[in-house]
Amino acid sequence: MSSNDLKGRRDLIKAGLGVAGMLATGEIARGDVQNQANPALTGGQIRLGLVTYNLAKDWDVPTIIANCEQTGFEAVELRTTHRHGVEPTLGREQRSAVRAQFAASKVRLLSLGSVAEFHSPDQAVVRRNIDDCKRFLELAHDIGALGVKVRPNGIPKDVPEEKTLAQIGSALRECGRTAKDLNVEIWVEVHGRDSSHPPRMRRMMEEAGHPNVGICWNSNQEDLINGQVRPGFEMLRPWLRNAHINEIWKPEYPWREVFSLMKSAGYNRYTLAEIPETTDPLRLMRYYRGLWTELMRG
Repeated sequence: MSSNDLKGRRDLIKAGLGVAGMLATGEIARGDVQNQANPALTGGQIRLGLVTYNLAKDWDVPTIIANCEQTGFEAVELRTTHRHGVEPTLGREQRSAVRAQFAASKVRLLSLGSVAEFHSPDQAVVRRNIDDCKRFLELAHDIGALGVKVRPNGIPKDVPEEKTLAQIGSALRECGRTAKDLNVEIWVEVHGRDSSHPPRMRRMMEEAGHPNVGICWNSNQEDLINGQVRPGFEMLRPWLRNAHINEIWKPEYPWREVFSLMKSAGYNRYTLAEIPETTDPLRLMRYYRGLWTELMRG
């Protein structure tokens, strides 16, 4: 076993023990005061939506709406760079047209999937990503979307970890101020090698410390601490604003348990399917909704 692997295992054990201690002492429960300011945790129905990455990457807006309406998907997150072309480069009239198309449909334009990230050691890169995030926030406001997804995409090895986490938090705080002014939210995807580890994600949220900044649960094996999903979920629960799900047929991820945890937390928004493309998308989407419905009944 390499020294990095050994360190990673020690970190996991330490995190698991730490979360267990917080659950036992009620420290996580004390963090629930944040739920009072978290509109995603007020109780209500969880619904199914779609991320256009990758199933819908080649669909234009009318096709996205038609396919979601036919299969019972109630919301969509539009990923940047895809054929629908909903990007910050759109002019005022184009933005109004996108907004009007969704407003006239049964599908909610929920969010924009940017690739803005703030972990780079190069401050010029970080600044470009902050500015890019702000442009997506302005676009979200103009087209009637609720949130903009951003992400960490790793932890640089040649920079102290705490410095990187503080840098990410600072960038999120700056973007959060813009989000507040525009009445939209920022959702930080639990994403990236090393950066997706729940204790690190929690630290980013603490460093950000802004009510318009939360997390997007990403439903990956990295969510698990010592093989369990509950510790990581409880660690991040106060900041839960959005959720991506993927291959819900896979038995190695505890789908029924994580859906139960969401319901117990009072999560009232969407689980957005992020699934591969297929030659028969409507058939896949119907089967996906059927399995999702059964798991939600758990």
